[in-house]
Order: sequence, then structure tokens, then C-alpha cells
Amino acid sequence: MPIDDLTDTAAWLPLDGLAPGFDANKAEHSTDLAGRTATLVDDRGTRIVHRFAEHRVEWEYVPGAGDPIPHTESADDYEAFLVDDGLYFVQFHHEYDPTEAVSLVLDLHSGRALSVVQAIGGAFPGNTAVKQLFVPSVIEELTTSGTAAAPSTTLVGRRVLWEYSTEHAYEHVYLGPQWYTWQCLAGPERGLADTDESSVWEVRPGILVFSWREKVIPCASVTIADHRDQRALRSHGVLFGLDASGEQPTHFTFGAHGRLLSNTVHPAAYDPATA
Repeated sequence: MPIDDLTDTAAWLPLDGLAPGFDANKAEHSTDLAGRTATLVDDRGTRIVHRFAEHRVEWEYVPGAGDPIPHTESADDYEAFLVDDGLYFVQFHHEYDPTEAVSLVLDLHSGRALSVVQAIGGAFPGNTAVKQLFVPSVIEELTTSGTAAAPSTTLVGRRVLWEYSTEHAYEHVYLGPQWYTWQCLAGPERGLADTDESSVWEVRPGILVFSWREKVIPCASVTIADHRDQRALRSHGVLFGLDASGEQPTHFTFGAHGRLLSNTVHPAAYDPATA
């Protein structure tokens, strides 16, 4: 049912209202990590041990110096998506604390990783309902090579069409290092648009983690997208936030096929990428 007054944010769909059919273009879960242990070590010396089975991951968090998070260990169901040769995008929603969810980018070729922790409320920096923390690390069991994941301005100026199903399509306009605009072109949110906070990290040349944090709906997302072929983009992602009641955490994965619609090149003096 279309929304009659697009400016009435109280009528916008809650996160769980978007889910049915939104995941039609999701990739298959990969079991490539089953039987593997990946210990992530960051600059503080914090170690997170992950032991993967086919659909379950056991993990142990051992804080390093100056890390206020206490020692924790638990297990969760997970989904893994193959992004590129040796590159995996892993999602899990904590059972012991449903207000937190984790996205991992594991590069088995370079021995590097990027963790994105999402939290409803909590002490992470930011003012949105769902906050995100980005932590690059190395994989202890592997030889480290190449460069670490880092913030990127690669997307600034691009306008991209993303198709999540035959019924759901959105365009993204990447305005600058911290902001993007989205507009729904097809689906139950057709006609809606907004500008929200975002972050971009490059994990391999042309492969980017793009995340956003919405201010109207209490939700956030982490995606990873292969932008190397601008006519055939591919992304994998997760949405995390609160349901229509405003109390129950909701977590689901999705995928999208995309294409570059246009690219804005600003004069150097006005380039948002260098602001």
C-alpha cells in the first residue's frame, strides 16, 4: 500500500515491514569457513577467537590494554557470503545480547579483517538509534600482507541503482565522506527519500564496505559491494534495528545487483571528498 503523505515520517515502514521479499537477491550461505578458526587481533591487542562450524560460530573476546569491554565468550548462528576469491562477509546477531550484531570481513589472502559492531543504544560514538564501531585487525592464523582496511572517499559523487528484488529498488547518491541520499524507486517505500549518515571503508581495490545509520527509522545497515564492473555491481548486506513496537531487535540479511547511473565530478575547490 503506497504511503499517502510522504512527509509524514510516522507513516514510514518499520524495519520489519520491509523484510518480506526484500532478500530475494541474497546470495547463498557459504560453508567454506566450516572447521576454520580465525583469531582477530587489533591494535590494542584485543583478541577475538572465532571457531566456525557450518552454521554456528563459537567466539571468545579477550580484551587488550585499554579495551573496556570485558572478557566474553558465547556462540551464535551465522551467515557467510563469498564476495571474491578468499574474501568473506560474515553476519551474526548475538544471542546473549540481542542489542548487538557483528559484521566481519575476512580476507584469507591478505590475512586482514574488518569488524563492524552494531549496537542499539550503548556507548559507541554517534547520535543515531543504532551505532556502529569499525575495527580493522589481522588474522592471527594467517600471514599478513597488503594494506589494512581504511576509510575511503571512492564513492563520493556516484549515483547507483540497487535492485534487491523484482519489487524493491533504490538509488543511492554518495554525497561525501559522511552523508548519502537514498530514494526508493520501487517497493512499499516508493517515493520516500532521505539523507543519512554513512561510512565507507575499502577492503580490496574496488571492493568497499558501505554502511549507513538512519535517523527516522531506528535501524542501520552494513553492506559490502564489488564496484569493479560498474555495469554489474554486486552487494551483500544486513539490516539491524528495532521492529514496529520499538522494543524488539530485528536482524536480517539481503543482497542486491546494481549499476552506476552517473558520476559527479566536482571542481577541486568544492570537492566534498576533500572537505
